[in-house]
Amino acid sequence: MIKRIFKPKRQSSQVINYVVLTLALLFALGPLVVLGFNSLKSTTEAMANPLGPPREIHLENYPNAWVEGKLSTTARNSAILVAGTVTGVLVLGGLAAFSLSRLDPPGSNLFMLYMLGGSTLPTFLFLVPLYSLWRILGLVDTLFGLVVIYVALNSPFAIFLLRSYMVQIPRDFEDAARVDGASEMQVLTRVILPLAWPGFLTVGLVTALGVWGEFQVALIFVHVPELFPVTTSYWYFTTRYSRDWSLTSAGAVMMIAPVLIFFFSLQRQFIEGLTQGGLKA
Repeated sequence: MIKRIFKPKRQSSQVINYVVLTLALLFALGPLVVLGFNSLKSTTEAMANPLGPPREIHLENYPNAWVEGKLSTTARNSAILVAGTVTGVLVLGGLAAFSLSRLDPPGSNLFMLYMLGGSTLPTFLFLVPLYSLWRILGLVDTLFGLVVIYVALNSPFAIFLLRSYMVQIPRDFEDAARVDGASEMQVLTRVILPLAWPGFLTVGLVTALGVWGEFQVALIFVHVPELFPVTTSYWYFTTRYSRDWSLTSAGAVMMIAPVLIFFFSLQRQFIEGLTQGGLKA
């Protein structure tokens, strides 16, 4: 009797959940679908019918946007920024997390508190003195200067997440490796790294997505068109072709396509790594 009483309530709650999830899905995918529709229309049709599907397919918008937006150059610049930042964050963040979780240096708790406080501060508080310093060092209008800034901005998150993984790894594995004569670097690369790889994968994915879509820091520190990443280049591109919705939509689709492919291909590992890291912290 009790089961019969509570069963309709459970079913009704499930229906509400599905309705909410469906609405959220439509809200998230709706702009992407409209963007894809407009990228296949002519300019006249995109202005006359901005929300509906295209009546005629115009695939030439994509090669035209690729050439006019110089996406071959800007995509390469963004790829360099992503590769350099991910490498720096994983190496430096991994070493810092290993030392904080395993070597127990004095003042480690204060350092983590400092990192937590620093990561909560807005980036704009540091932009004026940072720009002056970068201009003195000759790092303005260089991809290396952007990589250094991106590594600094993403390192606190990497240290927190990787440290939460490494803290939960039993020390017996490391002690056995040290008895066999392994150095601390060998313990990190051969023992800790294989056990904490979901954390490294999550950090790399979050960092890559953030760097690919970063706009404001790149706009301030890079002014040479040949060094623009895809975000700043697309901003200038949309300013030139603000009335050509089909061309700008095609450029936007090509700009976000690598992000969507990369995220959906590693979606499960990303969610598992972020959830496990939060639970272990």
